[in-house]
Amino acid sequence: MDQPLPPAATPWHALPVEDALDRLRSAPTGLSPDEAAQRLTTHGPNRLTGAARPGAWRRLLAQFHNLLIYVLLAAAGVTLALGDVVDAAVIAGVVLINAVIGFVQEGKAERALEAVHALLASRATVLRAGERHEVDAAELVPGDVVLVESGARVPADLRLLGVRNLCVDESALTGESVPVDKTMAPVSDTAPLAERANMAYAGTTVTLGQGSGLVVATGAATEIGRIGHLVGQVPHLATPLTRRLDQFARQITFFIGLVSVATFLWGSRVGGLPALDLFLVVVGLAVAAIPEGLPAIVTITLAIGTAAMARRRAIVRRLPAVETLGSVGVICTDKTGTLTRNEMTAVGVTVVGDELTVTGAGYAPEGGFFVKGQTIDPQRHDGLLRLAQCALLCNDAQLHHTADGDWQLAGDPTEGALLTLALKAGLDPAEVAARTPRIDSIPFESQHRYMATLHHDHAGHAFALLKGAPERVLDLCVRDTAGQPLDHAHWQARVHAAACEGQRVLALARRELPAGTTALTLDHIEPAFTLLGLVGLMDPPRPEALQAVDECHAAGIRVVMITGDHATTAAAIGQRLGLRDGQPLTGHEIDTLDGAALQARLVQTDVIARASPEHKLRLVAALQARGDFVAMTGDGVNDAPALKAADIGVAMGQRGTDAAREAADIVLTDDRFDTVAGAVREGRTVFDNIKKSLLFILPTNGGEAGLILAAVFAGLALPVTAAQILWVNMVTSITLALALAFEPPERGLMQRPPRPHAEALITRVLLGRIAFVTLLMGAATFTVFDWCLQRGLPLSTARTAVVNMLVMAELVYLFNARSFTGSAFVRDLLHANPVALGVSALLLGVQLLFTYAPPLQRLFATTALDGATWGLIAALALALFLVVELEKAVLRRLGIRWM
Repeated sequence: MDQPLPPAATPWHALPVEDALDRLRSAPTGLSPDEAAQRLTTHGPNRLTGAARPGAWRRLLAQFHNLLIYVLLAAAGVTLALGDVVDAAVIAGVVLINAVIGFVQEGKAERALEAVHALLASRATVLRAGERHEVDAAELVPGDVVLVESGARVPADLRLLGVRNLCVDESALTGESVPVDKTMAPVSDTAPLAERANMAYAGTTVTLGQGSGLVVATGAATEIGRIGHLVGQVPHLATPLTRRLDQFARQITFFIGLVSVATFLWGSRVGGLPALDLFLVVVGLAVAAIPEGLPAIVTITLAIGTAAMARRRAIVRRLPAVETLGSVGVICTDKTGTLTRNEMTAVGVTVVGDELTVTGAGYAPEGGFFVKGQTIDPQRHDGLLRLAQCALLCNDAQLHHTADGDWQLAGDPTEGALLTLALKAGLDPAEVAARTPRIDSIPFESQHRYMATLHHDHAGHAFALLKGAPERVLDLCVRDTAGQPLDHAHWQARVHAAACEGQRVLALARRELPAGTTALTLDHIEPAFTLLGLVGLMDPPRPEALQAVDECHAAGIRVVMITGDHATTAAAIGQRLGLRDGQPLTGHEIDTLDGAALQARLVQTDVIARASPEHKLRLVAALQARGDFVAMTGDGVNDAPALKAADIGVAMGQRGTDAAREAADIVLTDDRFDTVAGAVREGRTVFDNIKKSLLFILPTNGGEAGLILAAVFAGLALPVTAAQILWVNMVTSITLALALAFEPPERGLMQRPPRPHAEALITRVLLGRIAFVTLLMGAATFTVFDWCLQRGLPLSTARTAVVNMLVMAELVYLFNARSFTGSAFVRDLLHANPVALGVSALLLGVQLLFTYAPPLQRLFATTALDGATWGLIAALALALFLVVELEKAVLRRLGIRWM
């Protein structure tokens, strides 16, 4: 059976090794094979179970779960019952087309849990009765002793029993940007996940050294299993667009039902019309008033936005997410790799007499050195060159210049930063290594906290280079490069100052050794070194992230940085980014706050440090409880629950884990925060274009419905058939509305505050425009209909004229609707949106076929029109265009720019 999710009650990290072994009735030699088999039966396999996903048929049927679709299906049923097979078939075809479009565009189903499962190692080396065995990782049980080495993925949660230079990359789980040195000593039972140095967790990767560990949790009981459980518990949230569309569907359905009932009652009791004729009128009224093309237009507009975002390196996994970003008021972002490059960089150097600032970011040897704002030539600075030579030689990392121009690190990130520093100083690694080759070395070990190398210069001189933790190296130094006794207090103060700025500080030193020395031993590492200086390292903000944060602030969007780093480091990065960093909120503090207190605390800071998956979930919930619409970015397994809980989840595509990508709505292929800001811009544009589509198609529906009502009240025949209405609504309206999906952003788009998430889809100003244009279209079409009948033309000809009047009114109104209040006369039609002209030309051709092609004449009961009728249609269309432009000018005078 599968192992149930237990409470994280046993603080394994706080127990001594012997107590942990006793608690699990195990030994350093591991369990016996029989005991392991018995425990496997008790605890179940070391794997995670998945959740059932909806099948293809269920997802297809879900496309019909919409009030507007229900009304259309009812209309098709009534029409079929009345014997009008053609109209019923057209209505049913419209419903099916909408369903297929939604089904195709919906994309892949959620696979977040499966992605988490893939992080568990498939094979493991285990001790059973003192013998090494390689087993399927699913067979591991609590009490097993597992061996891990460099490059291996940790197969279960381990309490470490032995380590040798063991470093583990926990960034996917904790957000820690550098590999963590592991020890065996117990830590406080309140230590957060990132500070449990004696634990190795399932799904993390060993980057250096070897170790052995006692399995303390498997399957769902592991930390990664708890995260998978959190992901599965998070419900799907409705997006702003789906909420607004659902609300709109309820409102319009209620309105259509009310008008239809009123029309039927008036026609039967006042007009004395036969019930069968009234049924046809009500069906025609419902079909006319329902914007059948709206689901397709929204879906296609979102799909076009998806393609535009893909060109901006943002891949949309769930279609409504395109628009959702436009509603975002808070972006909670991971620091490592998103706001920063996840590449350690030397940002400061302290040598005798100078404090140098180093520019450039990442492993590319681009940048320079500055003293008090003045650039210096590193080749003329002896102190800097001596330190850079040590950084280059006492180093095992390598940098490779790839074919695409990037610099790729092979080795430890800290050593990569030191190597880049040496390259910026103008040193040639091959030339320096040839001139002063390495003879021997003492590798870095956690108990030593330094690395040392032995070199000679081909002239018999030997010297040792040393780098490591400042407190350890300073204790081994007796002088500085000026030959003066080392002022320990001064250098310790410099270390403290750099640490307060969020920098990780290393000290570098050199010692001359007797000629002919060929081996380096621990006896040589004694207080006899000369301090070369200090190097401050950090993962600095991306330059483009600084600009993107400023752009978000200008758009009224708050940026909150959430990281697993120490509060000091997080605050320093936050300050550089322009975030409120004065009182960073830590995971430990979050644990002590209730919901109301957490909401109040979040008002004070934009920097969150040492955050666990549960903390991130609480942060998202607290911000949402304050009424904020929240986007969450992340790349680690630890980010997956919050990515799914947020209103919109944005995962990193390059460094991101599968778990994060599958839990997210949008995946960034370049891992850059400025891409998030660009996606917000695109989301706002998409929403604007959807509103423009509504602004365009609803007057057509309103005009058709008004025309039918006017004819009923005037005692005239139905001006259009159901099939003709659907021609207008599904062919011409959609064709023209698609042009609006290609509209570029309105001016000042990113200077607007975020939309209130409770704001209705149809605002008052938008409703006023729709009602105004509806009256104009209804009046124009009724005028044409009545004029044709007065001339004695057949009813089929009058109906054909009405359809063409509607289409020509749509055509001119398209150019009104391209901007909410901007003048159509000043917009660059050809360059801003050439699709509008192309679609207009296409529509004219299609409409001529509708009017004159015999097959379409038979299907839609149309006839040819004479020149006088076309002249009236053109005149009324031009008048409508000019009147709407006049109304827009009035709105501009009143200061109304948006709808």
